[in-house]
Amino acid sequence: MIEWVEVRRGAYHDSVRLMQATATVQALPGIEDAVVAMATPLNLGLLEGAGFSPDSVAGVGPDDLVVAVRAVDRDTAERARRTLDEALSSSSRPAEAMSPPPPRTIGRAVADARLALISVPGEHAFVEAMDALRHGAHVMVFSDNVPVSQEAALKEAAADAGVLVMGPDCGTAIVNGIGLGFANVVPPGPVGIVGAAGTGIQQICCLLADAGVGVRHALGTGGRDLSAQVGGASTLAALAVLDEDPDTEVIVVVSKPPALDVAGVVAAAAAACRTPTVVTYLGTPGATLEAAALQALGLLGSTAPEWPAWPVGAGDHRPGSILGLFSGGSLRTEAAAIAATALGSISEVEEGNGHRLVDLGADRYTVGRAHPMIDQSIRIDRLEAAARDVSVGVILLDVVLGRGAHPDPGAELAPVVAHAVGAGAAVVVSLCGTDGDPQGRSRQAAGLCEAGAAVYACNAAATRAAVALVEAVPA
Repeated sequence: MIEWVEVRRGAYHDSVRLMQATATVQALPGIEDAVVAMATPLNLGLLEGAGFSPDSVAGVGPDDLVVAVRAVDRDTAERARRTLDEALSSSSRPAEAMSPPPPRTIGRAVADARLALISVPGEHAFVEAMDALRHGAHVMVFSDNVPVSQEAALKEAAADAGVLVMGPDCGTAIVNGIGLGFANVVPPGPVGIVGAAGTGIQQICCLLADAGVGVRHALGTGGRDLSAQVGGASTLAALAVLDEDPDTEVIVVVSKPPALDVAGVVAAAAAACRTPTVVTYLGTPGATLEAAALQALGLLGSTAPEWPAWPVGAGDHRPGSILGLFSGGSLRTEAAAIAATALGSISEVEEGNGHRLVDLGADRYTVGRAHPMIDQSIRIDRLEAAARDVSVGVILLDVVLGRGAHPDPGAELAPVVAHAVGAGAAVVVSLCGTDGDPQGRSRQAAGLCEAGAAVYACNAAATRAAVALVEAVPA
């Protein structure tokens, strides 16, 4: 076994690029472990936890890039080095070759810009976002694990400056038809979305696209925006912006259940909008992403299609409970509400027995590691365990496509799905995306179907199919 540890002084790359680079290197045959990260205290702790000696990175700082790879032999380690260099090359052009030189602070960078995207470790996001706000830019904070007190302070500062904060933990947005983060490739159109629900926004965008209706703006607010501590600050600001936009004909607000007093404030703001507005709180009776999309289509006078599906004959599958392994928290919340109506209690934790639907994209799973929409290793581990667990009869999982997501998730999941089906479990996939996405929805669906999964473009439809399988072969 060969260990290669390298420090690249002053070689900054944003966290999303480093997550993607790490996943690319880890996927190479013969790589046992890989860490590609800026040398923050958290990442150095992860490095040590992975078994790499702290002495190998003595004297590094948070502006330094650390690469640590454990490989079966030197040739594999060298292949990992070349792969990493290729993955980082598009952002590693020497500063002296650039004209003019790149800005060294957010404040300087936004001098001629209207929007700043912050993607740094959560403990550093507040400082960078506040710098952008002080210079009059709207801010999208992709970073997660930002304290809620800092989120509230950012949004108060944004209100004073007359700009919008999207996030923290805002994974997707569309601004003037341009997708940011994990956004899907959908046509421009008359719908504006305000969402404290990242994959909720993506699902609505994709369902509307299947009906031939496009999205002009999709403004993510971060999952805690409608909490009592934050008070719906970004939701209210985004509503006002969309209501003033003459090209927005329908507004959709989507969130998990808000604080009670905040719900009242948002309801009043939505009712005061001149633009027809749909408000959906996932997890409340009858509220689904599918229903929100259908209501928006009705307001536009558009006909709802039959959502695409690629079902396969489930055949015989073993009895047992349903296990949901989700990368999208909003998709998990919608699925849990639908499943609970038919099956009773649904747990949101991995441990225990009974029906369980788990959000593997929650903050507790993403500290120091890439989101499962980028790095699927955590879900692959859980899928392999579920295949061995004879108490699990049906496995439900989402596969979320988009610009920033895994380049070919279906190909990586297919062998494990096939193993689970061969072991006797039924597998149902909620596939959120479009054929315009880099991964290609139809191509992903074909590969997953070939592995034995039933695939649905609508998350609600996938959940209903999984429930029907559980009910057909009860435990």
